[in-house]
Amino acid sequence: MSELHTYTLTQLAAGLRAKKFSSVELTKHFLTRVEKFNGEINAYITITADVALKQAAAADAQLASGKGGALTGLPLAHKDIFCTDGVLTTCGSKMLSNFVAPYDATVVTRLKEAGIVMLGKTNMDEFAMGSSNETSYFGAVKNPWNLNKVPGGSSGGSAAAVAARIAPAATGTDTGGSIRQPAALTSLTGIKPTYGRVSRYGMIAFASSLDQGGVMCLSAEDAALLLQSMSGFDEKDSTCIDAPVPDYSATLNQPLKGLKIGLLKEFFEQGLSPENAKPVRDALAVYEKLGAQLIEVSLPNLPLSVPTYYVVAPAECSSNLSRFDGVRFGYRCDSPRDLMDLYKRSRGEGFGSEVKRRIMTGTYVLSAGYYDAYYLRAQKIRRLITDDFANAFKQVDVLMGPTSPTPAFDIGAKVDDPVTMYLNDIYTIGANLAGLPAMSIPCGFLDELPVGLQIIGAHFSEAKLLNVAHMYQQATEWHKRIPQRYA
Repeated sequence: MSELHTYTLTQLAAGLRAKKFSSVELTKHFLTRVEKFNGEINAYITITADVALKQAAAADAQLASGKGGALTGLPLAHKDIFCTDGVLTTCGSKMLSNFVAPYDATVVTRLKEAGIVMLGKTNMDEFAMGSSNETSYFGAVKNPWNLNKVPGGSSGGSAAAVAARIAPAATGTDTGGSIRQPAALTSLTGIKPTYGRVSRYGMIAFASSLDQGGVMCLSAEDAALLLQSMSGFDEKDSTCIDAPVPDYSATLNQPLKGLKIGLLKEFFEQGLSPENAKPVRDALAVYEKLGAQLIEVSLPNLPLSVPTYYVVAPAECSSNLSRFDGVRFGYRCDSPRDLMDLYKRSRGEGFGSEVKRRIMTGTYVLSAGYYDAYYLRAQKIRRLITDDFANAFKQVDVLMGPTSPTPAFDIGAKVDDPVTMYLNDIYTIGANLAGLPAMSIPCGFLDELPVGLQIIGAHFSEAKLLNVAHMYQQATEWHKRIPQRYA
C-alpha cells in the first residue's frame, strides 16, 4: 500500500477493479501525502478531504455492486479555475479569494459522474495569467524536481501535485501553453485538446477564443482515460463542438510505421539552446526506430505568434474580467465613497500586477483609434498562422519540436521582466491561436531538470497524438522517473 502513489492512473484503476485496495484506502493514502508535502511545494489552495472520503465511499459501494466505470474511485485534483459546487474557487486571485461556486463546471460534472474523487483545488497563476505560477495571490508553487525552480504556469499547481505524487492526475487549462509548458518542466504528460472538444462551461474565462481544458498525468494511457470522460458536446457552451468522441484508448497501440513527423524548422531556430535541443533530437531518433519518417516543415508566420497572442489574449481578458467589479461577488474594498470609488479600489486592490498589466494592454488595443492597428491586425495574422498549420498537415501526420526553450528556471528570475517571461510560451502559443490539439511528453533531462517533447496534431486528432505519445512511452522510461524526495 505504501507505493500506491507510484502507480499510474491506469494501474490504480486495475487495482481497484481487482479489489487489491479500496477507493477509501487509496484516497487516504493521497490525502496523507498531501498533508505531508503540500506545505513545501504549495500545490493546493484548497484540500477537500471530507468531500473526497465521501466520494470514495460511494465509489467503493458502486464497485462492490459490480457497477462503475474505468475512472470510478480514482483520486484527482482540479485546477482552481474550474467552478466546484460548494467549494472555494479562487482562480489564484485575491479578487475571488472568498468565492464559493454555486455550481459545477461541466468538466467537474462529467468526471464526478464517471466516479472521480476530488482531492482538492490546485494553485495557479492569477486568472491563468503567467508562465511560472508566481503570480498567484496564494504564493508561488515550487517545482518538485528542484524546490528553487518554478513548475511552469499557469497550471503549475496541478503539475507540481502530480509530479510530487500528491495527486495521480489533475485537470488544467491551456490558453497559450499552460498545460504543456508546466508538463514539460515537471516531467509529465499534458494534453490540450482541440478548441471546442472539451466544454468551457464553468471554467472561469481568461481569453475565450483560446482557453481549453485538458489534463496532466503520468502517461498517455492515463490521458486517454480522462479525456474520454471530459470530451463531448455541451449545450451550455456555445463554443463546444458537436462531434463524435472516439475511443481514445482503443487506438493507443497502433504501430507508427509510415508515420510522417514534421520537424518545425522555426522551433529549432528560435531561442533553443543546443543542450536543450539534444533530448528532443534523441526522442526524434526513437521515433525513427519505431518506423516514423522525419520531414522538415516550415511555418513562416509562426514567429509572429507571441506578439499576436499578446494582443488577442489581453484584449479578451480585458473584456472577460470587467465583470469583477466589487458589486456582485468576489472582493469588495472597504467603505467605498461612491460607485466609482467602489469600482476603482475593488479592482485595484483585488487584482495583482500581471492581471492589471494585461487588462490595461487589452483595453488599449481595443480602444478607438487602435483597434484596427492592433487587434484587427493580430486577428489577420492569426488566420495566416492557422493556414500555415493547415498546409503543414497536408504533408505530415503530426508536428514535433521542443515544448519550452529552457528547463525550469529559478523562482524570481523573470518575475520583473514580463517580456522575457512571455517568451517562455514561444513554442506553445501557435497551437492555441490555431485551435489545434497539442501535448507535451517527457523526453529527457538537462542538469537533472526535465525536458519535454511537444506533439501537435490537426483538428480533432487527439487519438493520433495519444497513440504517438503512448508508443514512445512504451519504448522509453522518462515518464516513469519520480523526484527522489517524493518517490
